[in-house]
Amino acid sequence: MNAHIERLVRDAHESGDYMPLIAEIPYARMLGIRVMRLGEDMIFHLPIKADNIGNPMLPALHGGVLAGFMEQAAMLHLMTSMHSQNFPKIIDFSVDYLRAGLSRDTYATCQVWRQGRRVGNVAITAWQTRSEEPVATARAHFKLD
Repeated sequence: MNAHIERLVRDAHESGDYMPLIAEIPYARMLGIRVMRLGEDMIFHLPIKADNIGNPMLPALHGGVLAGFMEQAAMLHLMTSMHSQNFPKIIDFSVDYLRAGLSRDTYATCQVWRQGRRVGNVAITAWQTRSEEPVATARAHFKLD
């Protein structure tokens, strides 16, 4: 499996097509995560789906869906930045909800703060209409194999 994952990561990084890699992650596939590449930057996209709504009165995204999207984005970002052979394992995840994530497409960017031999730290920012107005920020710590 390691050679298979390494090949998917390499191919995704070279071609900009992340769908084969996302297909290997059941939760990312279920959420419908997409990845756009703008030069060296990766922008993660969570398309709006009725199943992702937590508060139908607003309507607003379920907080767990938003956090899960951000965690998956961080893992994918870390994998591609380090050309990983394995899926990093989550150690800790902390999210700050800043405003309601309304029923619309959501985007996220990630920044690797530290990548050692055993642990990687990633900061994630999610927004909907403008990147300057995030709906949530998060920090994720991963165990690297």
